[in-house]
Amino acid sequence: MKPSQVLKHGAEALLALCLAGMVVCVFANVVLRYGFGSGINATEELSRLLFVWMVFLGATAAYPLGQHMAFTSLVGMLRERPGAFALATLAIRGLVLLACVLLGRGAWQQVVVGMDSHSVVLGYPVALLPLPALLCSLAIGSMVLVEIVRRTPLDLGHAVDME
Repeated sequence: MKPSQVLKHGAEALLALCLAGMVVCVFANVVLRYGFGSGINATEELSRLLFVWMVFLGATAAYPLGQHMAFTSLVGMLRERPGAFALATLAIRGLVLLACVLLGRGAWQQVVVGMDSHSVVLGYPVALLPLPALLCSLAIGSMVLVEIVRRTPLDLGHAVDME
């Protein structure tokens, strides 16, 4: 099995674990609140943490598959002009890389601030909340750099989904 497939299956397994953990936490809390008049405070904190991790894991896993939202109408018109299409591709990838740098910088600042703080109920370091944003920006930024170096053309195949 290729390393990319191992990473893909690992990310999907982590996403499933996060979702399962959230379902168990929320379901248990709903049953306890309505059935017994009290809930478990830790389930709210844990489900919030799992949700944040799930969102950024999903964003990272979606990038190489081309499943992020894209507006391809303008770039699609440049397909007949190879030079303009290559320049537009480079500009788009540059903007994605800039977004990754900005997200990563902000997330790193939040990780540093959260190192000395702990969550109220569970007591985990608050740095665990912005950490997936940092990891996501590093992963997507690395993938974008590889695409720039390899001069990978934009995949406009998802344009068929447009109406």
